[in-house]
Amino acid sequence: MNRDQPAGSILRHWREAVPNDRMAHLVRDVARAQMRALQQRLAPLDVSFGHWTFLRVLWTRDGLTQRELSEQAGVMQPTTFTAVKAMEEKGLVERRQIAGNRKNMHVFLTPAGRALEKQLVPLAVDVNRISMRGLDADTVARTRRALLTMIENLADDEIGPPVGSALRPRSSRK
Repeated sequence: MNRDQPAGSILRHWREAVPNDRMAHLVRDVARAQMRALQQRLAPLDVSFGHWTFLRVLWTRDGLTQRELSEQAGVMQPTTFTAVKAMEEKGLVERRQIAGNRKNMHVFLTPAGRALEKQLVPLAVDVNRISMRGLDADTVARTRRALLTMIENLADDEIGPPVGSALRPRSSRK
């Protein structure tokens, strides 16, 4: 690995400067490195990482409203509107109303947008394979369980304790 590249400087940061920094920072840096690796693979196909995010959602749930697409992608609605407009100009999606519902615009993949799935998913699989190189199946499974537990804990924290519960309010939890 070239230690002067972004991933190399992140690695150096974690090993030398802050080897015991918070887990949230480590998870974020891993995600950034994976996103950068995928962006490098998507660029020659003229697909941005942002568009990849929306395409991934639509490959599994085509025809979502723009609001639903925002929620599924985890981004704000103005970001979704801008991205969908750009993807529409590229011929990857089309927006249309569904009969009986004039209020909502739904986003549908075009044949070109659907066809990208076969080209792009292997690139993401490759990034995952590279990032997990040297990890045995048990380590991957334990890491996956740990990360899912962390997501579950944070989701529970968002909800807060049941009304009337003896638990402390969320703001005072540690």
